[in-house]
Amino acid sequence: MTNNIFKISLAIFLSIQLFATTEIRKSCESSVKDIDNFKFDFIKKGKQDNNTLLVVGGIQGDEPGGFMAASLLTTHYTITKGSVWVVPNLNFYSIIKRSRGPFGDMNRKFAKLSKKDPEYKTIQRIKKYITDPSVKLILNLHDGSGFYRPMYIDRWHQPLTWGQSSVIDQEYLPDVDKYNDTYNISEEVVKHINKHLLKKEDMYRTKNTHTRFGKTFEEKEMAKTLTYYAVTHGKAAFGHETSKSLNVAQRVYYKMLAIEKYMDIMGIKYKRDFDLTLNGVKHALNDDISITFNDTHIKIPLKNIRNMQKYFPIQENGIVEYLPSNPLIKIIKNKNVYTIYYGNRRLTRLVADYKKHLNFTTEVLVKIDGKTKKVKFGDTLNVKKSFMIIDEKKFRVNVIGYKNRSGIETNKTITRKMFIKKYSVEKHGKLYRVEFYNDKIFVGMLLVNF
Repeated sequence: MTNNIFKISLAIFLSIQLFATTEIRKSCESSVKDIDNFKFDFIKKGKQDNNTLLVVGGIQGDEPGGFMAASLLTTHYTITKGSVWVVPNLNFYSIIKRSRGPFGDMNRKFAKLSKKDPEYKTIQRIKKYITDPSVKLILNLHDGSGFYRPMYIDRWHQPLTWGQSSVIDQEYLPDVDKYNDTYNISEEVVKHINKHLLKKEDMYRTKNTHTRFGKTFEEKEMAKTLTYYAVTHGKAAFGHETSKSLNVAQRVYYKMLAIEKYMDIMGIKYKRDFDLTLNGVKHALNDDISITFNDTHIKIPLKNIRNMQKYFPIQENGIVEYLPSNPLIKIIKNKNVYTIYYGNRRLTRLVADYKKHLNFTTEVLVKIDGKTKKVKFGDTLNVKKSFMIIDEKKFRVNVIGYKNRSGIETNKTITRKMFIKKYSVEKHGKLYRVEFYNDKIFVGMLLVNF
């Protein structure tokens, strides 16, 4: 009976694969030229040596646990001994599109690929890093269906599922000179994670795909993957799967446990600036994100940001230069709307108010809670009760959302109650824009935070 159920599950799995291939063909209506605007980030951490760990996230855009964990490694970890290379957004275009792959599954393009494929340059570039002599271990981060179990239990707990597994292509790699005992290394990682489970169902196991045999459908598919390309080029490589049944923070929690264990095994030392707990991960992922606009020096926090910012001053040439706090933050332009993404999440849309910009670093006088001080454009003013922009006869001031009929917004004591809440930058009505103009020319901005 169990064997028949397994055969039925296999048939369903193959049908899903065929359907997915058809859907991928349909999705190729995406503009091929767009992909050139989504090159992946390559980030080196620590001190270069010949024992480098390469961590890859985002090879498939519908697996946020992978790219969010990899990005967290880049932003919240310091490597104090050893070398770690991180690619947090390998298939950045598919991440933005919330797609497994607008041009096909990138993780099936490592055995053979036409130069005409839109992702050919991306594949060649990542292959260069994989085969670099200093790289000794590659970790490819994924999210998978269900909860892997070596014996069939039910639809979501069986051999054909991938979630909560450490994936190897074979138990031992005779042609690899370091970390070639993949099974025992995987078991070390699995044992470590299983000591810190959030719930019993989340238990990890090693999944051996036996890729080199190349007989079954799964073995043939795995032969096309990034990890098997690494293995066949003399590198130790592992896949790490968290279940899509878990929320993103839970997935990232398990991935950070795995990444840290691989670093321990390799003798890589590190520090992180958050507690490796579920709440610590949530905070690191959601609270510490921001974007700084180069022309205004404004650093805007993205936590709880409103889904639209109207009349946002954009250079009249339409070009926006910015510095993101995280490699997964990107601005996409569509006509006069500039959408800020964080991974596959659309955070806000800036509706452009195109203006000529002058890049001033001028100081202006502001009275904050009764005390007068000089502040620079780009600063955020923390205000308890009130503030006042002092008129120095230099600029015209526009306090966005301030209810004022006179049209004059300097030398006015302004409190939080005087704002129309919907004009705040974030959803709680605490953060507001103060813009400065020389006639119609935009010259700078402050943020007021109550």
